Amino acid sequence: MKNLRNISLVGVLLIAVTTSCGPATVTRIGSSQTTDLSGRWNDTDARLVAETMIQDMVARPWRARFMDKHQKEPVLVVGVILNKSHEHINPEAFIKDIEREFINTGVIRIVTHSAFREKLRQERQEQQEFASAETQKKLGAELGADFMLSGTITSIVDTQGKDKVIFYQINLELADLETGEVQWIGDKKIKKYVGKGRKIKKRYQGK
Repeated sequence: MKNLRNISLVGVLLIAVTTSCGPATVTRIGSSQTTDLSGRWNDTDARLVAETMIQDMVARPWRARFMDKHQKEPVLVVGVILNKSHEHINPEAFIKDIEREFINTGVIRIVTHSAFREKLRQERQEQQEFASAETQKKLGAELGADFMLSGTITSIVDTQGKDKVIFYQINLELADLETGEVQWIGDKKIKKYVGKGRKIKKRYQGK
């Protein structure tokens, strides 16, 4: 009887282990759907911040002044976006969201960042030797940027027990490449509550 009980116990344990190690449930969702499981910075934050800040920038007086003076659309290059937050954020993904929003406005022209420009220059240089004269791309014909955009991502984390509030602030600054004059400064704030504390959750709802 004792051996039978031991065998039964082992069987139950094996079933439990097998069940717990089963495959996870995966559900496909839309790439643009808002998701926020951990409270950390995610693709939704990057997309919404880029949309909001670029819309604000394009609507400000600097662009109209430039077009009145030069009779052409301004050309921008996105420089360094520094991550000074408490967590790992890939600035390159955020920069691509910003560049996409600029292009989608239809009133801003974008040139690629310096690392990619070096690859383009190398390709053009090689074309001078290896490509036919009809298909060679000219040297010295790059589109020069008029302005550079740069910025920072910072964060503050406030915790109490199992409750947590994460505050992100994104600052962007646009400067004239020739004169260094700052043409526009913008910021976007994001506050997230993570936890189950009803008092804290009620305090931050709607903010």
